Amino acid sequence: MSLIIRSSAIHAAGCYTTAPIKKGTRIVEYTGPRISKEEADEKYQESPTTYLFGLGDGSVVIDGHGTAMFINHSCDPNCESDEIRGRVWITAIRDIAMGEELTYDYCLYDGEDDEATCNCGSMNCRKTMYSEEEVKKRERSAKKSAEKKASLNGRNHNSTRHK
Repeated sequence: MSLIIRSSAIHAAGCYTTAPIKKGTRIVEYTGPRISKEEADEKYQESPTTYLFGLGDGSVVIDGHGTAMFINHSCDPNCESDEIRGRVWITAIRDIAMGEELTYDYCLYDGEDDEATCNCGSMNCRKTMYSEEEVKKRERSAKKSAEKKASLNGRNHNSTRHK
């Protein structure tokens, strides 16, 4: 596969094709050492940029090395990631034109307080690299926290009035 790395409008460097790619083509493997999530968290605690890819339940990650680590996130991607027998492949989900940047939806699910802001600029951008499920989970959690805080503030306010 003819791929190059160059500047990207989405984020820093991106991976581009130098030839057309047909839908369904397995383009590149996401490679690198496999490490535990805990090891990755410790290793990259102070780093603003990581190239980690969670496998299976997320307890093991690939510490990305190689071409695939430069494939940026998009909410309107032209590729998807497929885990096949412990290997991660980036596959075209539509025909991709020569010179086009390769992208896939990162569907992040872990990041604590990190907003993971999306810069893809697509018409249906959800403004985050988190999966739709993770976005909903975070919204529910924020709502519960706000309700709990309002409830506590209401009790504190009422208890001060009755003293």
